[in-house]
Amino acid sequence: MTIQSTCNDILVLAENGVCTITFNRVAKKNSITGAMYLALADVLQQAAGSSDVRVVLIQGDATVFTAGNDLGDFLNGPKPDENAPPFLFLQALAAFPKPIVASVCGPAVGIGTTLLLHCDLVYAGDNAMFVLPFVNLGFCPEGASSLLLPQLMGHQRASEALLLGEPFMAEAALEVGLINRVVPPTECNTIAQAQAAKLASKPLASLLASKKLLKSAQLPAVQQRIGEEGKIFADLLQQPAAKEAMSAFMEKRKPNFSGM
Repeated sequence: MTIQSTCNDILVLAENGVCTITFNRVAKKNSITGAMYLALADVLQQAAGSSDVRVVLIQGDATVFTAGNDLGDFLNGPKPDENAPPFLFLQALAAFPKPIVASVCGPAVGIGTTLLLHCDLVYAGDNAMFVLPFVNLGFCPEGASSLLLPQLMGHQRASEALLLGEPFMAEAALEVGLINRVVPPTECNTIAQAQAAKLASKPLASLLASKKLLKSAQLPAVQQRIGEEGKIFADLLQQPAAKEAMSAFMEKRKPNFSGM
């Protein structure tokens, strides 16, 4: 079964049991459009059903993983709800039954960080920078990060990451367990590929059973939280604070949230 992408900005290569998904929009810092989200969700669905795929690897460029949502595309699209393309992708990612490996270099903004919470192995370049700017943009957390980050980092650190939205670097991500290893950026994709190949060489039934045991107890809560966050996110998007934040971003000025 050939795995295909419906979008040129998402590259897919499936060989030797590994399906590699590459963000291919470097000129736009790999910011993700609605079409890219739909392609990602579709590729995951294909990979889940393919007997030729044992592992998925998600990667970007050595200089940037992803800048998160393409705000222009986001603003000009239909009003999002919990079934909007980003949330369809997140639900597909959370429920994916096979191991997922990620290679992260440069900025990983918004969903670029939260998607890692649903990966099984994560390797980061020493130039990786993780940012969760949801509150700063007038939104709320997504990707079940409001559930998973406190479990991973503790309440205080999760609050710092989600409420202040300040960047943290690879070594801090390693310390709290968000990533497995810090490596040179030029080697990151190769190292992640090698780890994915190791997984792909193992018995598929054992991989599936082990991942299910690791994830299944919390999966319903994760799926429910993604839906809850999606509804709140969509409501906040219509509020003055979000509109001011995005206008300020586009106009390259500091937002003014007085009275909001």
